[in-house]
Amino acid sequence: MIRSNLKKLIEPKGLSVRKVARDINYRLGSVQDMYNDQMERYPRELLTKLCVYLECNIGDLLVLDEEKTTEE
Repeated sequence: MIRSNLKKLIEPKGLSVRKVARDINYRLGSVQDMYNDQMERYPRELLTKLCVYLECNIGDLLVLDEEKTTEE
């Protein structure tokens, strides 16, 4: 299963979800869903904005949880 790593990326930087959403000009609810790993679909625009803002790669933002993948 693919999961969001957003929480682990922004917490060490001392950023809030609200600040990130405001800074990237994206809907707070969507950023919160991604932060809480509750998204079923990942909008390309959101992924792009987060990668640029956090100066990371898509592989840093989304990770494959192999344990959950094998359980399904």
